[in-house]
Amino acid sequence: MRKEVRTVIYDDELHIEAYHFEGIVQPFPNHFHEYYVIGFMEDGERILSCKNQEYTITKGDILLFNPGDSHACVQNDGSALDYRGFNITKEVMLSLAKEVTGREELPGFSKNVIFNKEITCYLRPLHDLVMKGSDKFGKEENLLLLISLLIQQYGQPFESCIPKCQDEIEKTCAFMEQHYNQRIHLDQLCLCAGLSKSTLLRAFARSKGITPYSYLENIRIGKAKELLEQGVSPAQAALQTGFSDQSHFTSYFNRFIGLTPGIYRDIFKDSEEKFHER
Repeated sequence: MRKEVRTVIYDDELHIEAYHFEGIVQPFPNHFHEYYVIGFMEDGERILSCKNQEYTITKGDILLFNPGDSHACVQNDGSALDYRGFNITKEVMLSLAKEVTGREELPGFSKNVIFNKEITCYLRPLHDLVMKGSDKFGKEENLLLLISLLIQQYGQPFESCIPKCQDEIEKTCAFMEQHYNQRIHLDQLCLCAGLSKSTLLRAFARSKGITPYSYLENIRIGKAKELLEQGVSPAQAALQTGFSDQSHFTSYFNRFIGLTPGIYRDIFKDSEEKFHER
């Protein structure tokens, strides 16, 4: 059996996160991120579900996820996944978009799965440069050219990528975002939304692509990532984000991120130590 290798690097100069997953067989459940994801299929075949659409993704495909795009994937042909990717925060993307277009406006990708050799010519070299810790000039040039092509060929205002939601669903989301570190029950959400349990669950899934509970877990994982990046211990991160115990937290974090909380925290710890050594 091929060994699983998961490599994640935070680039202090570009302020983006790069990762390379090799030999991966685990499925990734339906979830979303608060940041942009640009991924590249090196090898393997998977079934991707994104925003209520299904795709078969194979070698050479590029994946584009806007913040909030719900997605999941599982193996399709028995081969292991070999996947490269970038995570880019809204703040960094806004800066890149302004540099490229001259407008201070978040872009939204119009497609989630593309096959584009021209974009691949910038995406793969950029990933190699970041993983090798190369000089900023080459990395920055490739990143700007990549973002420029993506916006030019697949860009639209970010707001147009956000599905319209009923006020009741937005109230429910706001409640979970404010109280994510507390115990939340379905009865509370129904009271907040003014809907019955069955109506809330159906409406929420139709609007967001995931259930309210999955939405809450995504919020908690996102907040936990921020704490781990600041050097907070996994145990404290679990406690501060509302997980019932560290084991539950570790299991969820690994399922959604593909790394344990401790390994994820060490990425930023090592990055900080290298910065002070300069």
